[in-house]
Amino acid sequence: MLRLLFSLLLLLLSLLAVFRAPTNFLWRSSVAVTEFPFIFMLACLLVLLSFYWPGSYRIPSALITSAAFVLFALPVITAYQRASGLQEELEKEFKTTDLNNPLQSPFSFFKMFSGVGIKPVDYKIIQYKKLDSGKELAFDYYPSSSGNKSPVVIVIHGGSWAEGDSKQLPALNSYLANRGYNVAAINYRLAPAFQNPAPVEDTRSVIDFITTHHAELNADTSSFVLLGRSAGGQIALLAAYTFNDPKIKGVVSFYAPADMVWGAQVKTNKWVLDVDKVLGDYIGGSYRMVPDKYKASSPFECMTPQSTPTLLIHGKNDAMVSYLHTEHMREKLKANALKHFILDLPLATHGCDYNISGPSGQLSTYVIERFINSVTSRK
Repeated sequence: MLRLLFSLLLLLLSLLAVFRAPTNFLWRSSVAVTEFPFIFMLACLLVLLSFYWPGSYRIPSALITSAAFVLFALPVITAYQRASGLQEELEKEFKTTDLNNPLQSPFSFFKMFSGVGIKPVDYKIIQYKKLDSGKELAFDYYPSSSGNKSPVVIVIHGGSWAEGDSKQLPALNSYLANRGYNVAAINYRLAPAFQNPAPVEDTRSVIDFITTHHAELNADTSSFVLLGRSAGGQIALLAAYTFNDPKIKGVVSFYAPADMVWGAQVKTNKWVLDVDKVLGDYIGGSYRMVPDKYKASSPFECMTPQSTPTLLIHGKNDAMVSYLHTEHMREKLKANALKHFILDLPLATHGCDYNISGPSGQLSTYVIERFINSVTSRK
């Protein structure tokens, strides 16, 4: 009986690989299921091995566990499918030069175990702005391994604009520093104490600070790339599209609420995220109260044919920020004939890059490195 119950538990968990999570807790579980699938596949195999020992419900348990194994394997299978032809698809828009790196293919099953080749980088904490309250804002600076003057990738964390910090998901920061880029993972003013455009202004302040102190930071101040996750993706896109700064060569957005006007009117499952509260705290009221502020905060509304080359990464099973945000962006990017690439991940959810060696982590890191290489024109 215990074996049957464990088999049923595995099957229920495996459903998170194909269906959107209905609650915030299950969303977190879905990240584990889809980005660490080998752990659950191994659990299924161990249960199947136990069927060599006698006991009740052996056949039903075996069938249920086999079904769970197949569902747990789907993120791996779809990663291989998405990887097929990905390099050619990307290089139609963004051609790369002289890449000799650990990720020569978009996805490898074995790299889920061995990793993608990251050497941890010692970062420096640098204060870049003092607020009226006396509090100082800082960023974590990961120096390029090249030792030469290098482009700067500014990483903007997520957290519904109200939480999170520069320590979020640091593996990509070290990876990019290993690959010859300076990385500045920033802290910014948080809601509800501070509202839009405070985080965008802080991003501007970081660019200005690095430009002023370029010599000691070994920074190529003609070449910045903004990269943000979730709320940070909205900040990165909005900054890139409103600054109109030729120093910003590209912008990368993970699963961002990019169409703020539409997103305010189409509600996400409240058990996953209270959109009204999150947006109200960040923008200063509901859409009905301050529609102009929603429009001003929306990268979708601020895009023009002269905007920055754009890379969007989003999972179609995102339970927190609808994939339709990226579909809306796709239509407008095409209408503006703006250089762009969209990495859509069929079974990925919000936070899909949590494990940089997982299916989504490998695919996104592969594309990000090639995008940054292309837009910064490194020779």
